[in-house]
Amino acid sequence: MTTRLSPREILETLVGFPTVSRDTNVPLIDWVEEYFQGHGITCHRHWDETGEKAALFAHVGPDQDGGVILSGHTDVVPVDGQEWTTSPWDLTERDGRLYGRGSTDMKAFDALAIWALVEAQYAGLTRPIQIALSYDEEIGCTGAPPLIDAMQGVVPRADVAIIGEPTMMGAVTGHKGGVSFHVHVHGVEVHSSILHKGVSAIMYGAELITWANRVNDAQMAATPSEMAALFDPPCTNVHVGTINGGTAHNITAKDCEFHLGFRIIPGESPDTWRDAFFEEVRRVEAQMQAVCPEAWIEVSETFTLPAFAPTQNNLAEELVRQITGDNGQHHVSYGTEASHFQAAGYDAVVCGPGDIGIAHQPDEYIEISQLNAGQKFMERLLKACGA
Repeated sequence: MTTRLSPREILETLVGFPTVSRDTNVPLIDWVEEYFQGHGITCHRHWDETGEKAALFAHVGPDQDGGVILSGHTDVVPVDGQEWTTSPWDLTERDGRLYGRGSTDMKAFDALAIWALVEAQYAGLTRPIQIALSYDEEIGCTGAPPLIDAMQGVVPRADVAIIGEPTMMGAVTGHKGGVSFHVHVHGVEVHSSILHKGVSAIMYGAELITWANRVNDAQMAATPSEMAALFDPPCTNVHVGTINGGTAHNITAKDCEFHLGFRIIPGESPDTWRDAFFEEVRRVEAQMQAVCPEAWIEVSETFTLPAFAPTQNNLAEELVRQITGDNGQHHVSYGTEASHFQAAGYDAVVCGPGDIGIAHQPDEYIEISQLNAGQKFMERLLKACGA
């Protein structure tokens, strides 16, 4: 019989795979599939269009609908430019914490879900449990929709999905949506001493970024709606995280590229914000072309994430609250794959070990106490499913 690993042992293995979103996750998926198969669990893969990444899903328990999905992503953010005191790809214990990239976001939950599925295989369930491990969550949750589609008709239809992003084991029932754009401002180079005869892509790009700041100021100053008041900040906001451009200090910049994204309150239409942004793009572009007609602004949408809206009679929320005893109201401004499961007709909740404030940081860690709390959660879930 294949050894049954502990959650910590599984986490140590998962952290050892450097599954940065820009790279392959297939070695990790290979390991999970081999481990499951060693315990008689049938796995299914969904490949992305490049063949470099794969999602994995599996079903344990009676061959019937109405089960519980444990949903996690396998990709992590880069460690480039971060100062780590330990290797990010080796799980390291220190002062009651386990350090490593992805330890909190979200390989700890992945490890717990893998552990729970194997335990379920030996326990005998009356209600099935499934696992769904995705790719490309960190670059816009783009791997979730094809994974969800791939599950349909291959495994029985579950009722609820528990998305294990770090919530300190609280039940999160709503989060903001998002829409993100790659912006490429095409300017015209001239010597900076005759700036008025050229078009600086950076300086006109800065107008779009200044517009984003004005939007944020207006949003924060407005009285929030009842729904918006559930979130921090209590409004839709706009962010620019990276920017590149220019050749030299004395040349008007030919190019300026940046990513601009909205985090949108549930109930607000992404189209409204998309239209507002493109109206500003057209205004700035007209100014540029009044100087040099060949100047222009190129915008491409990189991803859209629907909002995860709180709902009444949410079976996933009820299940998690029964297990954890958490009756608090928790809503977050970061995005998760819960919104895609909700859009596909599942009742969903976000609940997992760890603190989101630790995610993506150098020396990312999970408290051992949180990993233990996650294991207690899984043990109670197994009992709730008839183990």
